[in-house]
Amino acid sequence: MNYHNFILKNNIRLENAFEHLYRNFLPTIANHTYLVDWHKVNENRFKYEILLNILNSLLNRNEISFQQDFFSLFQQYPEIVEAFPILLATRDKELEFIDENSRNLEIKRYSFLKPYIINQDIMNHYYTFFEKTGLKYLFCNGGLTNLVDYVFGVEVGLNSNARKNRTGVLMENTVANYLKFFCLRNPHFTYIEQATQKRIFEAFNYEIAIDKNSRRFDFALFNQVTHQLYLIEVNFYSGGGSKLKATAGEYQYLNDFVKSQGVEFIWITDGKGWLTALNPLEETFNHNDYVINLDMIKNGILQEICK
Repeated sequence: MNYHNFILKNNIRLENAFEHLYRNFLPTIANHTYLVDWHKVNENRFKYEILLNILNSLLNRNEISFQQDFFSLFQQYPEIVEAFPILLATRDKELEFIDENSRNLEIKRYSFLKPYIINQDIMNHYYTFFEKTGLKYLFCNGGLTNLVDYVFGVEVGLNSNARKNRTGVLMENTVANYLKFFCLRNPHFTYIEQATQKRIFEAFNYEIAIDKNSRRFDFALFNQVTHQLYLIEVNFYSGGGSKLKATAGEYQYLNDFVKSQGVEFIWITDGKGWLTALNPLEETFNHNDYVINLDMIKNGILQEICK
């Protein structure tokens, strides 16, 4: 830890610096748009609207005649296969299943791109998919009246599964706002997001070594007067898990790797999930120069770090 002046200015004893860090972790980073991204839901639903309206003609058909109705529709509109995955709440363009009727664990493969050759084997292939995945039952007995509305609900569910990713985005957006404000107050500083080796060189004419080709820092902050570069990683953990310990260890290594090049490394982390993994966090706090949280950012620690 290398921000003693900030700690003392805030009337905190140095020996209590780590306690100050974890006692000021936020319970959530979620805002009111966190639960569902309605724009994305509607956008995804719209992609399938024409196909779904075509498939609506198969709803509530008699199970006995359904196969012939399916073949008839398929012959006219083979592109309907592109909408099959979303009816099962997946965006995969290809699916593979074990054929439960095969003793040899035969794999059945389905591609959901419009077939340009239509014959009985092709139609049987997709009808098997429709029947064995339960879509036939849904169409005949599910009581649905409109597949567009049904897929809207499916999209809401899929979108809610993306909340974990949104947590990371919200944390990055929050830090970006503070960095933007910091650079406005300190015009000799500038920053970029999603900082790769190439982007850092293009933005600041500054060469860094990287430990792997995929290395991408959340932010790079640069002092144009002193030519000091700061690489920043951010994350938020609302729940515990084994990943916390691994993350803390990785950022010790990353700190040493960039510091050996004269570059400062700042880790901004937050979330009550850390309360389940305080030991590895404290090890990294003691090892690294800058392990900070959003409360510290709010209270101006960047001004202290980036003098």
